[in-house]
Amino acid sequence: MGWRDLLEDSSRLVIPWLGGKRLYRDQRAWRICSPMPAEFGWYEWSVQGRRATFFGDAEPAPDYLQFWLGQRLTGYLVGNRFIPLGSTLRWDLDEVIELTDQVYLVEPGLDRFAPVAVVRDPDRRLIYMEEQFTLGPEEEVRDAFIDKKESIDHIPHVPPALDLAFRFATRQRQLHEERRAEIERRRAEERRREEAMRNMGTGLGRRTLAAHDFETAARAALGVGGAVFLDARQGRVPNEMVVQYRINNQRLECVCDKNTLQITDAGICLEDHYTGEKGDTYFSLESLPAVVNEAIRRNKLVVWRHVY
Repeated sequence: MGWRDLLEDSSRLVIPWLGGKRLYRDQRAWRICSPMPAEFGWYEWSVQGRRATFFGDAEPAPDYLQFWLGQRLTGYLVGNRFIPLGSTLRWDLDEVIELTDQVYLVEPGLDRFAPVAVVRDPDRRLIYMEEQFTLGPEEEVRDAFIDKKESIDHIPHVPPALDLAFRFATRQRQLHEERRAEIERRRAEERRREEAMRNMGTGLGRRTLAAHDFETAARAALGVGGAVFLDARQGRVPNEMVVQYRINNQRLECVCDKNTLQITDAGICLEDHYTGEKGDTYFSLESLPAVVNEAIRRNKLVVWRHVY
């Protein structure tokens, strides 16, 4: 601090704060020597010399603009991204976020596609200052957006920056609608799963649940017959699941239909030796453990699918 600073009286100034320890106004800078505000905004500061102390909230200062005319820019906002007027490149929409800057302290309730003025502070941050007069086609472009038009090629005299703003806003809306639809789909699926969980004590409930959570459904189905679910994996045939379970201290494996829990390969011998008929498909995950128990009790169990 020099001797000139010691002679300066303290005063209060309205200055925007965007984080950090420095403030800028009137081509001058101050270092904050007090606790910071809770969030970005316009605040009143008590300044003395080159030090500033936080004083309180304040309305935006219209005269702040006149001191930054060299850094004044005009353009359009999409959300908080600034597209400067005069942009001539037809940017790829995937690059808009990388090629544009964030604007701070945007006025609430600002109309869509309204031209705005911003200033760039010495830290290269853009600060919203005021809405500008429209150039002519903004209202038609706004109506096209509301009507969900795919393009605005039919509107004359649209500057490239406004065309880019329209395309970017349209893309963002599409992505938002897709996310919202996906969230609703997941919620509906979760509701169906919860309903199936409540009905898991019934065969229909277990099969409904299997479409959303096969492992839980298989665990419940095997439990009906006194078996313990161990593992499940996708089979070689679509909609088939290979299920491992434990019963009477033995680990066995079977194959069942993913949706119906019907057995397609019991993993044990279920062939009628008199007729040659195979009985695998007569059983489900609920009824198979009882058949295995009976075969073990009668010492007739023959295992085809060995599990170690």
